[in-house]
Amino acid sequence: MRLDVPLPGRGMLRVKMELSLPRKAALCAVLAALCCMAMGALTARAKFGYDTGQAALEWPGNYLVQAGVRWDAGWYERIAREGYWYKPNVQSPVAFFPGYPLAIRGLSALGMNRWLAGELITLCCGLLGIVLFARWAQRLVEPKAAMRATALLALYPFAFYLYGVMYSDALFLVLVVGAFLALESERVWLAALLGALATATRPVAPAVVLGLTVRWLELRARKGQRLTARDLVPALSGAGMACYMAFLAWRFGDPLAFAHAEAAPGWDHTPELRTWLKVTWFEIVTTSQSRAVTVRLVGHAILTLWTLLLAIPARRLLGWGYAVFIAVVIGIPAVSSKDLQGLGRYAIAAFPCFVVLALLLEGRPKLTAAWLVGSGALLLFLAGAFGATVYVA
Repeated sequence: MRLDVPLPGRGMLRVKMELSLPRKAALCAVLAALCCMAMGALTARAKFGYDTGQAALEWPGNYLVQAGVRWDAGWYERIAREGYWYKPNVQSPVAFFPGYPLAIRGLSALGMNRWLAGELITLCCGLLGIVLFARWAQRLVEPKAAMRATALLALYPFAFYLYGVMYSDALFLVLVVGAFLALESERVWLAALLGALATATRPVAPAVVLGLTVRWLELRARKGQRLTARDLVPALSGAGMACYMAFLAWRFGDPLAFAHAEAAPGWDHTPELRTWLKVTWFEIVTTSQSRAVTVRLVGHAILTLWTLLLAIPARRLLGWGYAVFIAVVIGIPAVSSKDLQGLGRYAIAAFPCFVVLALLLEGRPKLTAAWLVGSGALLLFLAGAFGATVYVA
């Protein structure tokens, strides 16, 4: 940015003003959010899909709200309204962790509509998460690479889940990025607290616990410091998931009810060899009469493999802590999913991979530009498809 400043008797002085990295990140995120929300509202208005149920009744004609409350949004609204229930072998709300619906209930207790509350939480957390990501990345790499990584995240094809969609991804992102940012600042207790809130939001506690703990030990080792009891503090980040399991044991007599619910008919994520070997994925891809379904599942599989592979250079470029975190946070859903559906969205949680990719693209401006343009175009396409009630993730 350039600013012309008048000087008495000397004409104009041209001053170059550079936006800070967090402000650039915020601007990038806001622009991406506006474009995605507009695209979703346009396709929702075109009625390219089907009715959105209760949300359509509460917000008739408001396509901006309706575009963000597809699919699992109904589960979160129901949990915020009614709480949890569990029936074995039946799709039950216990499959969804409590962090996000509790936040929705908190805003609804203040008088806000639950659908609007969920979208507002996602939008605010998504924008804040990207800004915190930029601040975290700047601690590990030089500013240009950090900004490149931020743009890669903001324009990631499934990043529209951070821009007002009533899903828990944005809340998890802001919490887990905040935890690692606090850790890099040696605020270990804050890191553990944010990590605990993150593990109460998504069922990936092993990734958060291992990632924070290994990274903290790495930082201590680099300074040649002796290990103390304080070095176990990051492991407390698993308390969020532990508390949810304790609640499930007390209320339903099954601390693993969330996992058992995932195996219910319709979801069918049963912990067995067939699931682990992705037999269902191969069956659908090889026999499906729908090209869209095939492309969707193959796309999620490619993104899963790509994210896992980025854990390898992450060890060299960012350290063992982040490599372990990437591998486990994407590895858990990759192993437990029968068809890898939704893994492209889950890859958002593996946020260090965007810095790794930014470093791999360094010195390749044409490839970087092409990557960002292609990714941004796909982002808008998927945002529009989601608004039209197309099942994308």
